[in-house]
Amino acid sequence: METILMAQVMGALYGLLAVIFGAFGAHALKKKFTPELLRSFETGVKYQMYHSILLIVLSFNLGFGSNLDTYIVYCFVIGILLFSFSIYGLCLTTANGKKLRFLGPVTPLGGLLLVIGWALLLYSFIAPIL
Repeated sequence: METILMAQVMGALYGLLAVIFGAFGAHALKKKFTPELLRSFETGVKYQMYHSILLIVLSFNLGFGSNLDTYIVYCFVIGILLFSFSIYGLCLTTANGKKLRFLGPVTPLGGLLLVIGWALLLYSFIAPIL
């Protein structure tokens, strides 16, 4: 899939899912989750939405003439998946008493990819003036 189209489709899909998960968390999970689990779940939703919007903005603003632009998009697409969805999995399985511990290390890996995506984006802005 062309990188621009992937950024648009994934940004829209992740945005759609963030709204659905946010509503699900606020209504259906409110009674099942402890306040701490609810805050964690909401963190996943917020980060997912922020980065979904960013993907859509990038798809209309990056030139996609270099590999750097593609790496930026991939960092955000994979970072959202690993970061937010591992938080959802941890919260849901913890609330059901069967915490999937293997998801614990996945969250920081996703966060690292988000950080790398932001760092690459910053580099793409300052590289032409260096």
